[in-house]
Parts: sequence; structure tokens; C-alpha cells
Amino acid sequence: MSADLDVAVVGAGIAGLALAHRLRARGRSVHVFEAADQIGGRMTSLRRDGYLIDTGAEMIGTTGYPATWRLIREFGLSDVEVPLIGADLAVWREGRPRPHVGDPRGLAEGAGLSLSDRVELAKLLGAAALRRRAYDPDTPEGTPMGGRTVAEIARGGVHDYLLQPLSGGFFGWDTERACAGPLLSHLLAVGATKTFRTYRDGMDTIARLLAARLDVSTGVAVREVTTTGSGARITIDGASLTARTVVLAVPAPVAARLHPGAPEYVRRCEFRPMAKVICLLDRPLEGLGRSFALAVPAVENPVLAGVVFDDRKHPGRAPARRGMLTLVSAPGVTGELLSASDDEIARTLLTQAERYVPGLAATLRATVVLRFPHGLPMPTPAALALRPEFVRRPAAAVEYAGDWYALRPSSESAVRSAEVVADRLAGADLAVAGA
Repeated sequence: MSADLDVAVVGAGIAGLALAHRLRARGRSVHVFEAADQIGGRMTSLRRDGYLIDTGAEMIGTTGYPATWRLIREFGLSDVEVPLIGADLAVWREGRPRPHVGDPRGLAEGAGLSLSDRVELAKLLGAAALRRRAYDPDTPEGTPMGGRTVAEIARGGVHDYLLQPLSGGFFGWDTERACAGPLLSHLLAVGATKTFRTYRDGMDTIARLLAARLDVSTGVAVREVTTTGSGARITIDGASLTARTVVLAVPAPVAARLHPGAPEYVRRCEFRPMAKVICLLDRPLEGLGRSFALAVPAVENPVLAGVVFDDRKHPGRAPARRGMLTLVSAPGVTGELLSASDDEIARTLLTQAERYVPGLAATLRATVVLRFPHGLPMPTPAALALRPEFVRRPAAAVEYAGDWYALRPSSESAVRSAEVVADRLAGADLAVAGA
């Protein structure tokens, strides 16, 4: 009996859409199912009253994002459409922002670190750079750091005013439990923060271009995925469809819930929640010098982890003479905030942000509150230990894609997983054909 579908991809985030695109290029027939009413996942952008709101991902790297740039070039986008942000990242210390975080200039000027901290950081990054090939983002389990955590490799200022604000604030990680190897691999790959870019027309630009070429059903929630004798079955609100292959391109905890037979690695991949408040302003705000974002260390503020001046990423993010910024909750309080009302979340973060962005409340027109129960993957020692077996397993009727595939908290990891999984499935097809 033939299957209803050739390939069913569950999830229309960038991983699922990029995978569907790669599989169609190899001659497979693919249908994408998305539970939400829009495509993009954690790269969705909203458009309201002239404001362009990036709900999740904020930027991409000029370097360290090769799979993403392959897609960008395939669609013929120019650097004008993926411009440099042209500003740096700052960290808050001793009552003021310190610029040039993640930039070589920061080692010379401090970037919030003492001289002894800068020496320690130079040693840490220098040792990693000397073994750069061992820090491959595709193989996070293979770094020289092994299962050592971020907190274990750095203490004092290097931890409190650099690695914790970066990994805790912007990734939501618990540095006592998150492995350091994937973080260093990511930092070495992307290089200086001054090379970061954004999409002129929103972070969902590539997702929209991909979806326009694909068969995508939105507002369709897949409830369960099970294997059959010749493929897999997906259950959608009581009805079911069969497919030769089903790919779960959703966060690992969701994939484990949908597929009872998921490998142990999928079950042990941990995601961290995130909460954000987008502030729509009646004018741009000053402050931070030339920085476009401020990282707030947990030792300085246990509630607010960061502020992003979205109108500095690109002028098209806000209407003329207006402003927009994003407030990010700190990992220690995010779990509580997820169950709070929108008003309570906004009030909590706005109260904290006034210290760093004076005048914010007076310029506020409206807020958009965003919750991510599954924000970004966090590489734990348990997950890293299980990953080699997961990668070596034979291709099956149920496959997986997403940023957690390589435990790298970035959209690049999601796009790269699409390439890897497309190759896996192509290899399986060749094996069957040659049998």
C-alpha cells in the first residue's frame, strides 16, 4: 500500500523550510505542517503600525554562518538586503555600559573586564584558537573542553561580565550546567560582534522566500508520530496520514513528546525558556554610545538580561522618528514569567530597564510580549555524551532537524541541520537503490 505523502516535515521554522527546500532539490515530494498560523518559528517577524518586530533571532554573522549564506546567495540577496548592523555590543558594569564586548578592541580597552581578567580571557581564547579545528560547530562533543561547563572554565570577571551575560543573557543558559565547548566553537566561528548583520526586511526574510516555493499548511497541529512497517504515520486532530519519511523539525522536547520512539539523545536535549518585551517608542532613545545592544550580567541584575535597540539594527525596524527596543528576561526569572500575564511581564522588565535606558517609560507607545517555552538549546554533558550515537544511527522513517541537532544556539545550526539531514536521507535512498 502506498503512502499518502513522500516526506512530511513537521515544523515551518527555518530548519523545516530549509530541509524541505533541500529535499525538493533532490527530487523528493515534500509537505510541511506548521501548528502556528504563520511560518518562521523562532525567526518569525511581526509587522505592526509600521514597526518590523523580530520575535526571536536578532542577527546573523558575516562569518560562522556558511549554510545560511548558501541560502542567501541561492535566493540572490545582496549585502544591501543583509546589511551590517554597524554597531557593537556593550556590557553593564559599575554603573555604566562598557562597549566593544566580543571585539578585539575590547581586550585593549577593557569591555568591562579588569586587566587580570583580560589576560585570563586572552589565554582562554588563544588556547582555543590554536586548536581551532577541534572547535567544529558541527561536532560539539569533540571539543577539547569535553563536558566541562561554562562556569568551570572561567571564574571571576571573565565569567560574570562576559561568558555569563553572553550565554546566560542571550541564550538563556545556566552556566553551571551548560557545556563550554559549544559556546567557544560558536564564538570562534562568528568572530567580532562588529561583523554581525541583520535582514533588512526582517529576520523571517529567508523563511518567507522558502515558504513561497513549498507546500506548507499552517494552523495544522500534528499530535503524534509513529512508525509503520513501511514508513511513518502522523496524527492530526484525530485524522492520520502516512508518509515514507517524517522529519520532526521542532524543538527536541516537542519532538520527544510527538514521537514515543525518539532516540535518547532527543529526550536529553534541554531547551531553555525565554521571555521578551518589545517596546514601541514614540521617538528613538539615546544611550549606549554606538552600541546596539546591552548585556546585563546576572551579578548586576537577576531579572533583566539584556536590551536591544532594534532601531539601531536597521532604520527600517521603526517608522521615521520613532524607536523600538527589546527587553530580555534573565534566566533565573524566565520560568516564573512565562505563566504571568502580559501586563505583569511588561511591567517587571520595564521597571528594571529604566535604570539602563532612562526615559523609556515616558516614550513608550505600546508593548508586545513574547514567550518561548522552548527558546534555545542548552548543551549539557548528558546530551553531548549521547550525541555521537545519535549521529551514527542509520537513517530511519522518522528523522529530526533543528538548532539542537548540533546543540548550537543559532539559526545557522538550524539551517545546517537541514543540509545534514538531507544528505542522510539521500544516502539512505542510494543504499536502498543499490540493495
